[in-house]
Amino acid sequence: MPYQFTSQAKLPTRHGEFDIHVFIDSEAPDDKQEHVMLTVGLPRNDENSTKTPLIRIHSECLTGDAFSSLKCDCGPQLNSAMQMIQAHGCGAILYLRQEGRGIGLVNKIRAYALQDQGHDTLDANLMLGLPADARTYEMCKPMLDHVAVNTVNVLTNNPNKVKYLTDLGIKVTERIPLVVGVNEYNSDYLSVKRDRMGHMLNEDLDGNSVNTSHTEN
Repeated sequence: MPYQFTSQAKLPTRHGEFDIHVFIDSEAPDDKQEHVMLTVGLPRNDENSTKTPLIRIHSECLTGDAFSSLKCDCGPQLNSAMQMIQAHGCGAILYLRQEGRGIGLVNKIRAYALQDQGHDTLDANLMLGLPADARTYEMCKPMLDHVAVNTVNVLTNNPNKVKYLTDLGIKVTERIPLVVGVNEYNSDYLSVKRDRMGHMLNEDLDGNSVNTSHTEN
């Protein structure tokens, strides 16, 4: 199996303490690709043995996660997921090193430049000869296996992530929406996600914070 666990440590954050686990893809074509999992209460103990772990699959977004960009909702989603998993007491964030939906940082900024000219996020990728979404999720299985998790509740607006997990043999009992960080700069971006990429988002994307509820079994 190419995705191998390498190390683990405690990670105190402003949202609480996590265990941080690092995995590498030993078969990556260039440098070995590193993925990170933050966990709370995993593997489960007697105190949380009846809880279904709450997980978030989050692809790397330097501009949103580190620089607090308002062009996307990635930073608020990551921070909200960390808070919610801490409150739940049992769960994980699978932080996948797939910048720009898998096209990389350079191409992501090239796509940003096209967006500055009035093109939407999907068309910008296509104009560069790139896929709308180049991400893969096969690494999620060994990461969750590492903490003995095969049934989850998922924080996502993207129904494809539910299908990817199910195809990997992971049971998804509930999809929990995560609509946060909506603002005047990213409302068009979110509308494209909803209207052209099938994300399950509330109709109110005019810059107001919104809440949705949806359950899938």
